[in-house]
Amino acid sequence: MSFGFEITDLGLMSYYLGLEVKQMEEGIFLSQTGYAKEILKKFNMIDCNPVNIPMETGLKLSNFGDEEKENPTLFISLVGSLRYLTYTRPDILYAVGVVSRFMETPTPTHMKVDKRTLCYLKRTLDFGIFYTSYDDFTLKWFCDSDFVGDIDDRKSTSSFVFFMGDCAIS
Repeated sequence: MSFGFEITDLGLMSYYLGLEVKQMEEGIFLSQTGYAKEILKKFNMIDCNPVNIPMETGLKLSNFGDEEKENPTLFISLVGSLRYLTYTRPDILYAVGVVSRFMETPTPTHMKVDKRTLCYLKRTLDFGIFYTSYDDFTLKWFCDSDFVGDIDDRKSTSSFVFFMGDCAIS
């Protein structure tokens, strides 16, 4: 390409669209520490108490109830920010996916779940994904499901992850 176009070599990539890239001999580590800190500042959660898990176990959320409605613009902004963070943080993917169902009519309970996810981020700011330079090309996969677990419309939730060796690929 350098024969047809003028190209400047900037070296190894270290930052791209909020993704922090650390390239080493052992592999590549992707994280979004800076972006996670920005989210905590934006939603005034920088001084929150950290928690160990992003969502309470066994929590069932509903669209129906007597609660007043939350500001949908703020809720959508928070969920959108968290969804972008899931590129390098699959540990929050379930919690973010659950609250994404309630974008049209969020309640204070839904916002509370999102804020708990932010408290989890505070504890795990340096988490990310590490892709090893490994020559094991064994394909492994895992799946999980919650049949008719949604209390509003009885829809099921399922999820999967595929690994090539030790690296998540999908």
